Amino acid sequence: MGEKSLEEQIMIKAQQVRGTARYMASFEDLVEERIRKAREKGAFDNLEGFGKPLNLYENPFEPADMRMANKMLKDAGYAPYWVELGKDVDAALEAFGEEIEKFKRYVTVVLNGGPVSSITRRRFEQKKALFYEEMKGRLEQLNKKIDNYNYHCPLYWLGRPNIDVKREYARVVEEVEALIARL
Repeated sequence: MGEKSLEEQIMIKAQQVRGTARYMASFEDLVEERIRKAREKGAFDNLEGFGKPLNLYENPFEPADMRMANKMLKDAGYAPYWVELGKDVDAALEAFGEEIEKFKRYVTVVLNGGPVSSITRRRFEQKKALFYEEMKGRLEQLNKKIDNYNYHCPLYWLGRPNIDVKREYARVVEEVEALIARL
């Protein structure tokens, strides 16, 4: 016998897990039914804190002996070092995007006025080459900032992925060149 097709394999697997799926669905229905009945009987009416806003400022995972110190730091405007690094990464990403938009506005102003002299064209090409070089350097610096953030970040799942410098650089060049071609 030959290998089974993907569709056949999927059908076999679906038959195997059908019982588990039914059990999980019936369990979920049971829980929902019990919650509904309890709500109808008024079991949730007189709970502590009913009608008051939730206190979402206290971190339940924070060690009790650190709460006061962290609250004082927070009230004074301080954040953990890794959080500040994350803010730096965000600011650098935003500045990168703004710099691209600024250069695109420059391109529009220079090239939208009609024919361009050879001197202006040469200066423009020099400025464009310098811009591309600077953007590549900024992307590399951004990756260093992200690495630093990830190094200091206490939880791995809060880490940030590095930027694919080649792909992002190619995207920037493509955007600018497409704009130039349209003008």
